[in-house]
Amino acid sequence: MTDAERKLWMFLRNRQLKNQRFRRQMVIGSYIVDFCCPSQKLIVEVDGGQHQDNFEEDEMRTRWLEKQGFRVLRFWNNQVLSSVEAVVDAIFSSIDDGSME
Repeated sequence: MTDAERKLWMFLRNRQLKNQRFRRQMVIGSYIVDFCCPSQKLIVEVDGGQHQDNFEEDEMRTRWLEKQGFRVLRFWNNQVLSSVEAVVDAIFSSIDDGSME
């Protein structure tokens, strides 16, 4: 796990976000995703600089995951390291808590 992934995991583990269980390094098809909340079909990816060079592969991977019904949120390592609260807020906002407004 990268430093950014470790930092984010501190906020995702132990059902800290709306009591949802996140798993790390989860296998989905032929892919391993950084974090996944299976009940929400929500994937969180934390990307480093290597992903700038693999943009087309990442897009293909994201499209495949979305076809399986998953939502994919992507953040850069530097976003997590410098503004983890904003990243956690974005993840929190994308979790459906089942309440009606």
